[in-house]
Amino acid sequence: MIEDTETIDEFLARHAADVEEAVRKAAAAEIMPRFRRLAAHEVDEKSGPHDLVTDADRRAEQYLTEALGALLPGSVVVGEEAVHANPTTYEAIQDGAPVWIVDPVDGTRQFVHGDPGFCTLVALAQGGTLLASWTYMPVPDRMATAVRGGGAFLDGERLFAGVPEPGRDLRVATSHPDYTTEEEKRALLGLWTEGVAPRACGSAGLEYLAVARGESDATAFSWEAAWDHAAGLLLVEEAGGTHLTRAGEPFRITGHNVLPFTAARDAATARRVVGLLGGA
Repeated sequence: MIEDTETIDEFLARHAADVEEAVRKAAAAEIMPRFRRLAAHEVDEKSGPHDLVTDADRRAEQYLTEALGALLPGSVVVGEEAVHANPTTYEAIQDGAPVWIVDPVDGTRQFVHGDPGFCTLVALAQGGTLLASWTYMPVPDRMATAVRGGGAFLDGERLFAGVPEPGRDLRVATSHPDYTTEEEKRALLGLWTEGVAPRACGSAGLEYLAVARGESDATAFSWEAAWDHAAGLLLVEEAGGTHLTRAGEPFRITGHNVLPFTAARDAATARRVVGLLGGA
């Protein structure tokens, strides 16, 4: 629990491991017991057949809401499922209180189909600034973490995004066509050119981790939901990468970005991707 005179940095120094433990326990208690064991009544559609929610999403988010709120009194939790139930909850990201941004199961479609390519995402932000993040892959039991100014790590090993290999096609994960408008589709078509190897993305959190590890060169995403991006953006930044919108500005978790945007291993790659998307 945070002390009355404790800063957020001091809180993270004392309690980052407690956050990690809470994420692991949420997955162990609510996600993994349902993996490949979901009954039909435990899966629902939200906006359509490609936008799914399960009992694992709801119960893991509730677990994390209680655990994280107890660790940092006065903080607010903005979770994907809570915002679906009450969209005004999202406004807390723009307020001054510390906010936990939670995606309990990022890659729900994969989870529903028994594919291990999903993760749990948690980020801590204040005033629109990302301060720390946790990306947990329950199936291989691997945890990626980042603290602003403190680097990015995977299971304790420092991550360095590096730069793309000269002469090789850029590997870019893009928004799935099911989730793009016609205008966004036209922008993303700019990536279908010589020297670029675009592909539809899976779990956003895992795509960001791939960039932070240097396994992928960039992303090109067309939606703003902070729970999908917050943890990964900080992970990429702390691994030495960067992110840009089509306006040539860093992506803001508070919204009003010019889309699509990219997160990339280095600044040159980010500028190249933005240029192909028709941006500044």
